[in-house]
This record gives sequence, C-alpha cells and structure tokens, in this order.
Amino acid sequence: MNFNSRTLALIISLAVALVLTAFLALASYFSSEGLIVALVIVFISCFFLVHFSYEALVFKEIKNVYSSLEKIKKQDFKKVESKSIFIADPLTKIKDEIYLIAERKQQEIDELKHLQVMRSDFLADVSHELKTPIFAAQGFIHTLLDGAMDDPAVRDKFLQKAAKSLDSLDALVQDLISISQFEKGVVKMQKRNFDVVQLVLEVFEQLEQKAASSEITLHLVVKPDEEILLYADPGRVRQVFINLIDNAIKYGRQGGNIWVFFDEGRKKYTVTVKDDGKGIAQEHINRIFERFYRIDKSRARDTSSTGLGLAICKHIIEAHRSFIAVKSELGKGTTLRFKLSKAKKE
Repeated sequence: MNFNSRTLALIISLAVALVLTAFLALASYFSSEGLIVALVIVFISCFFLVHFSYEALVFKEIKNVYSSLEKIKKQDFKKVESKSIFIADPLTKIKDEIYLIAERKQQEIDELKHLQVMRSDFLADVSHELKTPIFAAQGFIHTLLDGAMDDPAVRDKFLQKAAKSLDSLDALVQDLISISQFEKGVVKMQKRNFDVVQLVLEVFEQLEQKAASSEITLHLVVKPDEEILLYADPGRVRQVFINLIDNAIKYGRQGGNIWVFFDEGRKKYTVTVKDDGKGIAQEHINRIFERFYRIDKSRARDTSSTGLGLAICKHIIEAHRSFIAVKSELGKGTTLRFKLSKAKKE
C-alpha cells in the first residue's frame, strides 16, 4: 500500500497524539525519574517517526531522481520503479518531468546526428555524381586541345562523348533542382483530365528500344480501345512511369516482362507496375527511394542514371496525396503500386 505526504502526516500526528495522551493520562502515576524516562521515550519515538518519514518520503525519492539522472547519462531511458512504499507527489512529478525532458532532448540530438550524417552522405554523393561527368567531359576536351582536333573522325567522336557527359551533368542538376523544389513544397501540380493509357503507350514507345536490347517485353494490360481518365499532372505522371519502367528494365532479367495495369476503385485507380526480374532483398526495400541509393553498387558508374529517379517518383506521388507501395522477392520480381484520382466531370 502506498502513502502520499498527507496520509503520512496524518499517521505521524495520530501516533504523536496517542503517545502524548497516554503520557498525560499516566503522568500522575510517574515519579520524577519515571517522567524523565517517559520524556526520553517520547522524544526518541517522535525522532524516529519524523526521521523515517523524511527518509522515506523525501530522501529516498531524491535518490531515485539521482538514479534516473545516472540512467539518463547512460542513455538508458527505461523507467525505474521506486521501491519506496510512499508516494512523494511533487518529487515524483519532478523526476518524471526530468525523464521526459531528457528523453525528448536525446531524441532531438539523435535526430540532429542522423540529419548530419544524411547531409554528409548527400554532399559526398553529389560531389561524386557531379565529378564523374565533369571529369569525363574535361578529359575529352583536353584530348582534343592536345592535338586530336586535327583528325575529323576523332574530333567528332570525342565531341559527341563530351556532349553526352554534359547532358548527363545537366540531367543530374535538373533532378537535384526538382528534388529541392519538391522538398521545399514549391512545386505545384498542373492537374487536368487525361488518358493515362495513351500516356503509357507513349512511354513504352520511348523505352521500347532499351527494353528490346535486353529482350524485355512491355505489356499494357487494358481492354482494346479502352480509355482510363485520370485527374493528375500528366507531365509528372509521365516522369513517374518513365523512371519506374526504366528502372525495371535496368534490373530486369534477359527475356523478362514488365506489366502496367489499372484497378478501378470508387474514387481512384490503383496503378501497378510489375516485373519478373531479379527482385529486391528485404534490407533494401525501405531505402530504394533514397537519393543516390543503388541496390547494385556495381552500377555506381552507370552514367545513364542520376540515382534520383525513384526519389523523384516518391515526391511526385506524394504531391498527388498518395504513396508508392513496394512488394518484392528475390528471383520473383518487384511490384510497385500507387493511386491516382479519377477524372473530374466537366
């Protein structure tokens, strides 16, 4: 049974009152030596009662506060249960407040450390990604300046390679600008009604040659002449399909397949992009939408990709008040799903 300060005070007062009443009632029967002995007994009894109450109610709780502080120093935020049978409400509240404040501050510190690591990683990744096309273009141009300019065949070849490297650099910068704008929330979706079937067919046509090089077949699962009207930003949705399908081609298997299909809901369509490629290990699934994150580290030098495609897809879908769900298994392919609103009636 636990006692608070008021209950403890009542118990002590009652005990003192009983002792004094007994003393006064029996005082006439005591000799002078007996009175002294009785006074000593009363004094000792009161001393132990008061001392015990302070020890149990105050000092033990203060010790618990210090114990909690020691655990906080060690970043052990598991609450310590008091062994006291008394409850010191103000001190217990102070201890809990200290614990909560320290826990919040530690969480803030951990978050700041995490953000610092992310910032450092981002700067390192950007530096690496910028360095690759810049050094490539620089090498081709210096080679031309060193004398290769006189050979028309070599000149044209090196100029084309330098231009390709600079195009990659431009794509990276544009993607970085897009990511920055999305994160600041300054990008407004230009939403309108459009036929997503026609849009996907155009994306298939754009990526057809790349898919054919890996003997990958692209499938749009719709009825003949079917129209699926959505209300979204068609330019941004095109960007999502290009990035998702292009990524599926890169990590697909020779002779594989990629499917795009739509499931109609009450207010939205569920869009699915599925492949039967290599699949993604579970430890990578939660990180594939991070900037510059690559599952296959050997593709780190792949200049055809900025490493920002999936991150941009995530931001675009979130800007449409939806999210991308990923389901994958090694050797069995990957499925990505998101929802977009149906077309508005005009």
